[in-house]
Amino acid sequence: MERKPKRPNRKAEQVEQFSRNNYNKPLTTNQGISIANDENTLKAGERGPSLLEDFMMREKLSHFDRERIPERVVHARGYGAYGTFRVYESQKALTKAHFLQDPSLETPVFLRFSEVAGSKGAAETVRDVRGFALKFYTEEGNFDLVGNNIPVFFIQDGVKFPDLIHAVKPEPNNEIPQASTAHDNFWDFIANNEESAHMMMWIMSDRTIPRSFRTMEGFGVHTFRLVNEAGKAHFVKFHWKPKAGIHSLVWDESQKLSGIDPDFHRRDLWNIIEAGGEAVWELGIQVIEEKDEFSFDFDILDSTKLWPEEEVAVRIIGEMRLNRNVENVFAETEQVALHPGNIVPGIDFTDDPLLQTRLFSYTDTQLYRVGTNHQDLPINRPICPFHNNQRDGAMRYIVDKGKVNYHKNSLWNNTPYEVNPKKGGFVTYPEKVNGVKIRKTAKSFVNHYSQARLFWNSMSSWERDHIANAFSFELGKVMSKSVRKQMINQIGRVSTELATVVAKQIGVQPPTTTESKERRSSPALSMAHQPESVQWLKVGVLLTEGFDGPETKRVVDRLKSEGVQIEYLSEKQAKVDGTDQVSFIPDASFLTGSPLLYDSIYVAGGKNPDAYSVGQMDYFIREQFIHYKPIGVAKSVEPILRKLGIVGKEGVLVNQNEDFLQHYLRALGKQRFFARI
Repeated sequence: MERKPKRPNRKAEQVEQFSRNNYNKPLTTNQGISIANDENTLKAGERGPSLLEDFMMREKLSHFDRERIPERVVHARGYGAYGTFRVYESQKALTKAHFLQDPSLETPVFLRFSEVAGSKGAAETVRDVRGFALKFYTEEGNFDLVGNNIPVFFIQDGVKFPDLIHAVKPEPNNEIPQASTAHDNFWDFIANNEESAHMMMWIMSDRTIPRSFRTMEGFGVHTFRLVNEAGKAHFVKFHWKPKAGIHSLVWDESQKLSGIDPDFHRRDLWNIIEAGGEAVWELGIQVIEEKDEFSFDFDILDSTKLWPEEEVAVRIIGEMRLNRNVENVFAETEQVALHPGNIVPGIDFTDDPLLQTRLFSYTDTQLYRVGTNHQDLPINRPICPFHNNQRDGAMRYIVDKGKVNYHKNSLWNNTPYEVNPKKGGFVTYPEKVNGVKIRKTAKSFVNHYSQARLFWNSMSSWERDHIANAFSFELGKVMSKSVRKQMINQIGRVSTELATVVAKQIGVQPPTTTESKERRSSPALSMAHQPESVQWLKVGVLLTEGFDGPETKRVVDRLKSEGVQIEYLSEKQAKVDGTDQVSFIPDASFLTGSPLLYDSIYVAGGKNPDAYSVGQMDYFIREQFIHYKPIGVAKSVEPILRKLGIVGKEGVLVNQNEDFLQHYLRALGKQRFFARI
C-alpha cells in the first residue's frame, strides 16, 4: 500500500523560524549592537557610581526583571511577620535618622524571609541562600534593609545578576533541578567567575540549611553611609544577630525534612508567635570613617568581601522583636515591595556597583510585578503622611482632590511644597565624583581568594567536614567532567586539602593550583560556639501504655518551665494512660509525626519498656542519634539503647539520678553533638 506523504508540521516550522542557536555567536544587545564588555556597568571612574545612560545594563536588567509572572524571579518562596525595632541608645553622632536616635521609640517593622533559587512551591529546607529583607515604617518614611543571611555575594557588579540567576535556576532545556545548585550550569558559572570563590565557601557551609528563621543571621551585604546633622558621613555595614544563636540542620536531615514538612521554617515561626512568643535579633553596625576607606587589604565597596569583625568590630545598637503573624500571606507577604533604594534622611548609598544596579532593578521589578501603584498597598504604605503629584496608573487607590497635578504652580501656592533640608528634606550626600566613563573592574576588587581562605581557616573540624561533603555532593551531581576539574582547581586556590578530599570523592585529579597564602582566621565566622538557650526548642515525648506517670510529668513540667515546647507522640493519637492516673493525649502519632521535627526526644519509661524497641519507636531514637541531637530516656529504657549501641554516647542521657534534668537541659542548649560519630 502506497504511503501518503507526510503533511508539513506548520507549528514546528513556525517555531523553528523563531528559534536561534547562540553557540559560538557574538554577544549583542536586542538591537544588534555588539557588546564589548558584559562584566561591568558603565561607571564614572573605576570606583565611581553607575550611570543611568548605560543602555546595555538597562536592557539586560529590564528584560531579566520581567522573566517571571507573577512570582518573583528570585526570592519567590517567602514568609513574613511583623514586629518592632528599638535602638538601645542614640546614634546621633553617626546619623540624623530619627528612628536610630530615640531609645523610647518603637518602630514598626515587617520582615520577609525567603530563598533565592527555588520557585514559590519549593521546600523550605533545601540548601539555598536566604533572604533577610526588612521594612522599617519610620516617622520619616520607609527604610528597607534588603539583605541575606550571608554577608557577601556571588558577584561584584549587578549587570551580571541575570547571568548568575540563569545559571542557578533549573536548566532551561528540562526545568531540572528545582531549588538546587547541584547541576552543571551553576558550577560552570562559579568555575568561570572567580569573584564567586568567597561566596561558594559560604553556600557550601551549613549557613544555607538553617534550623529556623529564628537562628539565622541577617546582613545588609552592601556598604551604606550614615550621615549626621552636621553632614559628616561614615561607611556602615548592618548585621542582625539572633538571640537564639546561629544553628543549622544537617544535610541528611534537611533533605528528609523537604519531604516530611516542606513548610518547616514557616510553621516554626507561625506556631511560636501564635503561642505568644517572639523571635529576637539585635542590630549591629560596623563603622569605618571616610578617611580610612583605603586602609584595608580589601575594597570596602566590594560585595564579595566582608569586613572581618577582628578588624572592624560589630557594635550592637538595637533590638528587633517579631511578634505578630500576617493575616493574609498574599496581601502582605507576597505584595510587599521591598527596595534597597527606600532610605530616609541620615542613610545614604555608596558606589558599590552591585548596590547601584539594585537601585534600578528593584524599582523596575516592583513596577512590573506588583504594579504602578504598589506603594499604595497597605503593606507598603508608610505610617507618615505622603503627598506628591503622581497620578493615575493601574490600580490607583488614592483619590486625589483638586485640579492641580504639577509642580511648580501658582494656583495652589506651589504645593505640595519642597521641604527645607533643615526641616527634614532629604539631601543626597555630596560625594565628589570624578572619572572617565568606563566599563572596568577596579583593581582593588581583584583579590578573590584571600577571604575565601579566611573563611576556611575559621571553621571548626565538623564545619570543615560538612563543607567537604557539600562540595562532594554538589559536584558529584555535575555531569561535565571539565566543569568538575575546573572547580577542583578553583577550590584548590582556597585549600589544597579541601580540594584533594573533594577530588577523590568525585573522580577527578587533585588540584594543580596554588592555595591562598592567607593564614588569618576570624572566630566570628564559625558556628561552633553559640549561646546555649533552650527557649522554644521542641521536645517530643514518646509514650506507651503504662508509662511512668510521675517521672514523666516531672520531666515535662521542668522542661516547660524553661520555655521548652512539648509534644506527645505514641502509636495512635488516642489517650495514653500512665501510672498514678497520669495520662496524655498525643499531638501526633508515629505515622503523622517524625523525629526530624524535634530538637530532642524524651523516651518515657514504664511497665512495658520493650515497646520502645518496636517499629517506629526504634526509628525515632536512631534518627535523633544520627542527626547528633540530644536524647533523654527513662532508666527502664536503657536496655533498648544498649541494643542500639548508643549507651554512654555524648548527648545520650539516662534518667537515673537527681542530676538528670540539669544535664539534659544543658544538652538541649548545646543542640548538636558532632563528636559522637
